[in-house]
Amino acid sequence: MTDFTTWDIARNLLLAARWTLLLSAIAFAGGGVTALLLLLARMGKVRWARILVSLYVEVFQSTPLLMQLFLVYFGLPLVGIEVSAWLAAAVCLTVYSSAFLTEIWRGCVEAVPEGQWDGSASLGLHYLQQLRLVILPQALRIATPPTVGFLVQLVKSTALASIVGYRELTKTAQILTNATFQPFLIFGLVALIYFAICYPLTWSSRALERKLSVGKQ
Repeated sequence: MTDFTTWDIARNLLLAARWTLLLSAIAFAGGGVTALLLLLARMGKVRWARILVSLYVEVFQSTPLLMQLFLVYFGLPLVGIEVSAWLAAAVCLTVYSSAFLTEIWRGCVEAVPEGQWDGSASLGLHYLQQLRLVILPQALRIATPPTVGFLVQLVKSTALASIVGYRELTKTAQILTNATFQPFLIFGLVALIYFAICYPLTWSSRALERKLSVGKQ
């Protein structure tokens, strides 16, 4: 057993939390951009594009993230494509988040009253102008809570990347536990760090929701 002080353990976990935050940021940013493009296709008038996006969403929502990680990390080398644990985790979490965000945002856009589409069309706006100027600003108010809720879930889902060897917070905790045999202390600190990351997101969501709701009556 290696002799680690509590500060040594905490310092190593805090350093590892950087990689959790980085992976979460990449997955959310990449997934958000992809989801926005998929949303436009899903709500467009091209039937085959709507079908493809619907299939994409169903496939990645209906399969476990852990299985997706295994398929990318262990499957691609079988066809000659080598991927690192970092790349496998980033790609899988980005695709995973894009599927869920597409469906979340689609529901928020569809929650905008139909009359808003008719009114904006009567002003001579084309489809993209309707979305940008009328529909999306209203959908944003509706989308804030579920989007941030999913972001919190995404942060916690990065723990699955430890399965393929990516050394984020959970993987580092496993390594420290094997070295010190203090699982209660280590994973107790891990829980506190995840809380410290996720609670400000939830608080910010509530503040933003109140700000966006000003004057909405």
